[in-house]
Amino acid sequence: MKNFFSVADVKNLKAIVDEALTLKANPFGNEDLGKHKTIGLVFLNPSLRTRLSTQKAAMNLGMQVIVMNMDKDGWALETRDGVIMNGTTVEHIREAAAVMGEYCDILGLRSFPSLKDKEADYTEDLFNKFVKFAGVPVVSLESATRHPLQSLTDLITITEHKKKDKPKVVLAWAPHVKALPQAVPNSFAEWMCKAQEEGLVDFTIAHPMGYELSEEFTDGASISNNLDEALADADFVYVKNWSSFREYGAVYPVFEDWMMNNEKLKLTNDAKVMHCLPVRRDLELSSEILDGPNSLVIKEAGNRVWAAQVVLKRLLEGLK
Repeated sequence: MKNFFSVADVKNLKAIVDEALTLKANPFGNEDLGKHKTIGLVFLNPSLRTRLSTQKAAMNLGMQVIVMNMDKDGWALETRDGVIMNGTTVEHIREAAAVMGEYCDILGLRSFPSLKDKEADYTEDLFNKFVKFAGVPVVSLESATRHPLQSLTDLITITEHKKKDKPKVVLAWAPHVKALPQAVPNSFAEWMCKAQEEGLVDFTIAHPMGYELSEEFTDGASISNNLDEALADADFVYVKNWSSFREYGAVYPVFEDWMMNNEKLKLTNDAKVMHCLPVRRDLELSSEILDGPNSLVIKEAGNRVWAAQVVLKRLLEGLK
């Protein structure tokens, strides 16, 4: 593994999940692997689980950790080439990424989309330029279009808690008060479609009309605009809001009841319910589910460590 950006960086999903669960059973078995190695975690946006879990994973591997909050502590970055920097930007990404690569053996980068310019967001210009100029492996801690560490975590969690070889997994759109990116649902769909190809799950996406994701991420999934029908026989329900991809960043009114609660849970095969967090209680997901026996959100968050650790382990092995 040279970088970690999407499911395309993983050849065998079962193998990486099994390796992550081995690390979970023995967290410090490879603590010499990262000795005298440094990871730089660069945040352009807020983080709780991604920051803490990746730090812990790196420390479990014996690494030193540097955290840089670019949105608060760094210079304003210029990403365009061929411009005279006589405006608000202070440092060019060519120098910034290259300097970070001088200090660190691996870089982690977290950024969010603007939700204003689809083409700019979906080219992943910022992430790709960090990869180009840093000169060291780069891990996505979430980008404009994907959140691969979260999706690997989700597959680990499903594998741990499944009661049959090929569970039915449903990605269910949920209400929200503002426009949210498509990164988490894009990534979850991409990983679940690959898992379906490998015979690990059956995958369905349920969302209201107008909330279709890019077909780039959903090829192979069953797609429904009826939540109740999609929930039938579901073993896992992954709840997440996202804004429109087609009318980029738009939020359409939805009059049907799309929030998961115990009544909807009765339509499933006693499904376990997942969410990447943070979650708005009783808007996206009911408190009765979050506080009940079917919720996996805390165990899911705990598994963020092992997803990060298996990725960092593979990147460190690639440095040798």
